Amino acid sequence: MGTVNLKKGDIVIVKKGKDKGKTGKVLKVIPEKNKVIVEKINFVKEFMRPDRSRNIQGGIMEKEAPLAVANVMIYCSECAQGVRIRNKVIEDGTKIRVCQRCDLSLERQK
Repeated sequence: MGTVNLKKGDIVIVKKGKDKGKTGKVLKVIPEKNKVIVEKINFVKEFMRPDRSRNIQGGIMEKEAPLAVANVMIYCSECAQGVRIRNKVIEDGTKIRVCQRCDLSLERQK
């Protein structure tokens, strides 16, 4: 399996599936399975049984399911679309991820 170039907090756009065209923030990356969980994307219904010991009411809950990494792309705010990324070494020797089309840094400002 290849490496996952996405990080928690990245803004991604969905390229395939029922939520095609929607954008959201990556909540969790699962590199062993090449999957990501994206905020408010790919909702599935989960049926919960009531459990008095853990104080769970039960019923039908909605939660985000993992998406394949191949079905999402990093969203570039300047290009306003999903883009491929590449690594660039800046003057002080650190590597940053940049947009392949417009050379905009995709690293989150701390």
